[in-house]
Amino acid sequence: MASPAFRSLRSPLRRALLALALPLAAGAAFAQAWPAKPITLIVPFPPGGPTDVASRIVAQKMSVALGQSIVIDNRSGASGTVGAAAAARAPADGYTFVTLATPTLLASHLYGPTGYDIFKNFTPVGSVYDLPIVLVVNPKSLPDVTGVQGLIAKAKAEGGKLNYTSAGAGSFGHLTTEQLKTIGKFDMQHVPYRGSAPAVTDLIGGQVPAMFSDLVGVLPHVKAGKLRAIAVGSGQRVSLLPDVKTVAEQGFPGFDATSWGGLLAPAGTPKDIVERMSAELKKALADKEVQEKLQSVGTFAAYRTPEQTGVRMREDFERWGKVIRDNHITNQ
Repeated sequence: MASPAFRSLRSPLRRALLALALPLAAGAAFAQAWPAKPITLIVPFPPGGPTDVASRIVAQKMSVALGQSIVIDNRSGASGTVGAAAAARAPADGYTFVTLATPTLLASHLYGPTGYDIFKNFTPVGSVYDLPIVLVVNPKSLPDVTGVQGLIAKAKAEGGKLNYTSAGAGSFGHLTTEQLKTIGKFDMQHVPYRGSAPAVTDLIGGQVPAMFSDLVGVLPHVKAGKLRAIAVGSGQRVSLLPDVKTVAEQGFPGFDATSWGGLLAPAGTPKDIVERMSAELKKALADKEVQEKLQSVGTFAAYRTPEQTGVRMREDFERWGKVIRDNHITNQ
């Protein structure tokens, strides 16, 4: 039998151990209960665009597995920085996530301070989709241009006065063209538009002859014969345009320009929640129906782990940041 003195020491010890155990138990219970309410997914672009549509397709599949709805909250503006800033301020409780797209990743290079740090204020959950970019020309304006080398030859013959368009200064099409110009040692004049739709409209109308566009915006016009696809920027050919060679295949080995989207959580979100979301994301993107729906809008399922997504973020941030600096591109 323990002495009264020992029992008097044991009682405070019990209380101390209990105090230490309670937070651990509460944390375990919280993790097991999650998600106990609907999850908000901030999409920092308008409804109907590739980022929005892809997010909705994947969120719908994930919500079934999670047993809670995933509510899409569109907060567009300044290449996605408005929505990303809102996500950075959100509680790190596993009930707010944000879709990252390449323009948002690169925004600080183009706009200056955004009010958050894309690396410090967010935790990668996983990559969601790749959005191939395709080089298209107006076949009436450039009837003899059927490949990258032909476009370069035409640009050189015109002494750098040949125009190309994009969805705007700092858009991915703009950056991709500038990188190709540097590598190919030729020049073209940039005619930026305010968005992809008006740029494609004038491309079809013949006001401008060439453009690097995301596949979503031009695929119907390529199929209709109004535009000619002469190259894809990604490292591999895309199944929706299987006969169109990559830029790399046309004399520029290693060239790979792919816009993409991923899923981020506010920094500090519990690790087990991030891991669960990533696991459900992986399962959703492995689903054939989800893959087909994504391809129908010109995107491709492309899961990467949180760690791989973080590496890709850093690599693209540095690579395209150099293109922006070297060409003095800004949106300020």
